[in-house]
Amino acid sequence: MKTAKNSGVASDSPDGNAERPRIVGERIILGIDPGTTVMGFGVIRAEGPRLTLIAADAIRFDPLHDHTLKLREIFRRTTALIDLHLPDELAIEAQFFGKNVQSMLKLGRAQGVAIAAAIQREVAVSEYAPTRIKQSITGYGGATKEQVAAILLTLLGLRELPRSTDATDAIAVAVCHHFSGGTLTRPSSPKTKGSSTWSSFVKNNPRRVK
Repeated sequence: MKTAKNSGVASDSPDGNAERPRIVGERIILGIDPGTTVMGFGVIRAEGPRLTLIAADAIRFDPLHDHTLKLREIFRRTTALIDLHLPDELAIEAQFFGKNVQSMLKLGRAQGVAIAAAIQREVAVSEYAPTRIKQSITGYGGATKEQVAAILLTLLGLRELPRSTDATDAIAVAVCHHFSGGTLTRPSSPKTKGSSTWSSFVKNNPRRVK
């Protein structure tokens, strides 16, 4: 169950705390760019087509810490972000395939721990591949980080983005999730007007079915 408590995670906006009255129809989306060295996060508010950046930053972990301690810290910090901002959904960048197997394993664990934190707080989770994120924002899956950042500035009405590219990547994940609709559209009942079932299709298009 999502509950608000003091997490110690700072917000970039004065209204970025969980005590602010929620607006009917708004969605709070937490974007995460996972990593065991740096974890970027971005929190956006969606009110219809309008997007507002609530908070964004990069959380750095002690490079001298054991890998398991870093995973514990990822879990704690993700949980703290959820408790502070009370997101409706969490969007996370999916693991990409690379040549370094050990790096892939570590990144996968970091992603899994962040997802587990969201599940514990009963927050819906969606994963997006890097190319899907770029395609959603710029219309081109091979866009550069600079191109993605330029469009994010326009979409969010900002003069500048966080200095950390990890934070910018996390914002991009959240925006991509917004454009994707967040949740699957539930199909209409066959009894509703204008519904499209196989039987009605066959009846209305006899020549197209052999």
